[in-house]
Amino acid sequence: MSKFKSYDELPLMLSVPEIASVLGISRAASYELARSKDFPSLRIGTRIVVPKDQFIEWVNRKVADKHGE
Repeated sequence: MSKFKSYDELPLMLSVPEIASVLGISRAASYELARSKDFPSLRIGTRIVVPKDQFIEWVNRKVADKHGE
């Protein structure tokens, strides 16, 4: 279960394990997602982070795409 209850509680930059927690997926699946082409992750040194605003936009796009099928 995610420790975050709303988008407002998310940190400015999310780690891959935090993405896993928010989405309710495994860490392995979240690393795979972070490496996918359309996911808004960036590498800073050895870390992969996801900007909060771009993550929210990505989620909203995925929901809109699903409803537009």
